[in-house]
Amino acid sequence: MTKTATVLQEHERAFVPKEFKVTTWSRLKPYYNDLLKRELHSLPDLEQWLKDKSELDAVVSEAFSWRYIKVTVNSADEKAEALYQYAVQELAPKITSFEHQLNEKLVQCPFVEELPNNKYNIHLRLVRNAVDMFQEDNIPLATDIQLKSKEYVKIFSEMTIGVEGKQMTLQKASSLLEEPTRAYRETVYHKIHERLAKESEPLEDLFDELLRMRHRMAQNANFDNFRDFKFRALGRFDYTVEDCNDFHHSIKTEIVPIVNEMNLYRRDTLGYQKLRPWDLFVEPSSDTPLRPFQNVEELIDKTSRCLDSVHADFGSTLRKMRDRGHLDLESRQSKRPGGYNMPLHLTGLPFIFMNATNSLSDMRTLLHEAGHAVHSHLTSHYKLKTSKRVPSEVAELAAMTMELLTMEYWDIFFPDPEELRRARIAQLEYVLKVLPWIATIDKFQHWIYTKPEHSREERKQAWMRIMKSFNSSVIDHSGLEHYLEHLWHKQLHIFEVPFYYIEYGMAQLGAIAIWKQFREDPDKAVKQYYQALKLGYTRNIREIYRTAGIEFDFSREHISELGTFVRQELDGLIHQS
Repeated sequence: MTKTATVLQEHERAFVPKEFKVTTWSRLKPYYNDLLKRELHSLPDLEQWLKDKSELDAVVSEAFSWRYIKVTVNSADEKAEALYQYAVQELAPKITSFEHQLNEKLVQCPFVEELPNNKYNIHLRLVRNAVDMFQEDNIPLATDIQLKSKEYVKIFSEMTIGVEGKQMTLQKASSLLEEPTRAYRETVYHKIHERLAKESEPLEDLFDELLRMRHRMAQNANFDNFRDFKFRALGRFDYTVEDCNDFHHSIKTEIVPIVNEMNLYRRDTLGYQKLRPWDLFVEPSSDTPLRPFQNVEELIDKTSRCLDSVHADFGSTLRKMRDRGHLDLESRQSKRPGGYNMPLHLTGLPFIFMNATNSLSDMRTLLHEAGHAVHSHLTSHYKLKTSKRVPSEVAELAAMTMELLTMEYWDIFFPDPEELRRARIAQLEYVLKVLPWIATIDKFQHWIYTKPEHSREERKQAWMRIMKSFNSSVIDHSGLEHYLEHLWHKQLHIFEVPFYYIEYGMAQLGAIAIWKQFREDPDKAVKQYYQALKLGYTRNIREIYRTAGIEFDFSREHISELGTFVRQELDGLIHQS
């Protein structure tokens, strides 16, 4: 961590004593019992009960969050691992059981209909859904699934390859695919995928077990399949499976052709007869990879200044996190892969975790996670946990929009005009190229979970068929099919958080729409974006998008308009003298 993490001034407590720490169930249980047994004789009684429950939720949530943070920053910390396992195996199941009883108490309370609709509507919608979805048999099963899924990050965190006599994580090695020498990139590409291939059997075994447990969970709740179960469990009230199908179709018809055009430009600019997968990240117009920062301190400083340029509140949030030791950004061994922003609902200031290796993607990652952090900070004043825990379709809108709005000020990272131009081109290419991959992963998961009895061979064939339908036809994968067959193993979401992925695509489209408005009227676009973030989850998804000045729309016409806008912006940068 950049500093030793310190405890912030917590929000004022009225129910759980300030000195209380989440340790054992025997110490925690009395607070749940108090809420369960408390008599509610009036609407004010009910509202106070809700405030007290939300306070307890915040105390527990923050304690669990810190335990997760500590096992990710150092996977070799046995004490941290033991504390995390205790929370997951011992505390979480007991809390889940009480949560259900408390939810039932709320929905059965005679004063619940008197709660102000504009303040409690979303909360009650989520609680009623939780009551409907609850199954006692699924409590231990959910614990088993959570623990089992963590084997994925353990496998990946231990994967390294040797490059020029140095061992490095696969994440760090991936940055070498930006290097100018083609033969070198090809060598690194093969090493990465050969190392992944060595773990294909353990990962297939792991997924088969997760698939069986998830299907059993769906059956316990009287669902035909895990897909339909998970849609309800995720609280997807504001869109349907058909909307997801529209997303898949629109990306295939409107975005994939644009990606093909971009890849043709890349191939021709590089002067290659064939574009190979190790050619996708190298700079086509320069032999020097973009290096926006030299160390983590410089990354934080430049990112803060960049955020300031959009809105003063944005940069100050990141600086507060730095000062409190709420940033762990550098890549190192025994640190788990990936990146995240962890909300801390008790203190209100989140924690950012990532694995920086001095690349453009690292800069993008911190800007993305800063969007989450700002969002979390702007909603920290809400009392209800549900008002602060925004759905992913909104959370990712905050993060992806931040990437695009800050792009206007990337001269802070790239004072050289040519490097700035190259960075912006790379960003806009990424914005569009990620959409087909998101559609691929989501459609694949629809197939997996609606056909739970499939064989591994059927799964492989389905993956190859779906991936081919979204993959750019310009990229030559000949001779690499054995790598492609298990490419989905790289996607953590499939193993750890099933169906949490299409939200990135939905939000990416929303971010493009906000950026389009920003190009037309910057002040208005930032104001609407800010107001949308402040809503937290006090309105439904479609209302939040409208507050941001955009629509939650996956029609071919709408996506074609957004794709055309990005392509025109790209063309302007490409032909900029």
